[in-house]
Amino acid sequence: MANLVIDIGNTAVKAAWADGITIGKTFRYQGEKYMDFILELFKGSRAEMIIISTVREISEEYKSKLEERCNNLIVMSLKETSVVREHNLPDYLSPDRAASIIASRYLFKSKPCIIVDFGNTMTVDFLDMNGKYIGGNITTGCVTRFKAINRYTKSLPLLPVPSGEVAEIGNSIPSSICSGIIEGIVFEIEGYLARKPESIVVFTGGDAIYFAKRMKNSIFVVCNLVLMGLALIAMNYSNATSVKEN
Repeated sequence: MANLVIDIGNTAVKAAWADGITIGKTFRYQGEKYMDFILELFKGSRAEMIIISTVREISEEYKSKLEERCNNLIVMSLKETSVVREHNLPDYLSPDRAASIIASRYLFKSKPCIIVDFGNTMTVDFLDMNGKYIGGNITTGCVTRFKAINRYTKSLPLLPVPSGEVAEIGNSIPSSICSGIIEGIVFEIEGYLARKPESIVVFTGGDAIYFAKRMKNSIFVVCNLVLMGLALIAMNYSNATSVKEN
């Protein structure tokens, strides 16, 4: 049986069936009935394991429904941190950041890594060449910066993230906002990379491709990095269980 890996974020849910480390088709949902969306993924199937990374509370009722559809259920949240600690990571890390770090350790063994996740917040995490977590930073994400410019000023408009090229220097209010935010994020990331030029750079999250195109450095874009990390956790758990049974 395959495993079902699920990442419940602040604005969206991503899920996929995984066979070992191999991720199948990714399903995405944005809305309030996210648990109903998850239950619909089964369609008569049963999972060997369901592993969930979540920033939202999952009721005991829904946990029971999920347990009926799998042999093992693992929930990773800021309250349920045992899995994070088992992987030698601090339990203050959100479960999605922890999963991204676990996946990066696997993909880039014996290499120092900088992992940048572009979401509502932008996180920058650092691993040394032995896979040890050094630490990381959190700041506002791209869309959040556009919203903040509008919300906390009297006259500046709310603009969408531009899809095309952005001028280095703006020559109007809209272009100045776009240039200031986009170029600011690029400079911010380039500053981190300049401090650790020997590191492998991994981008993930909704704006990963957008910013990878704007970087001078060589970037690895792994859109499903969190799901891959969850699949690894599930696979390692299954292997450990098999060893104990034997």
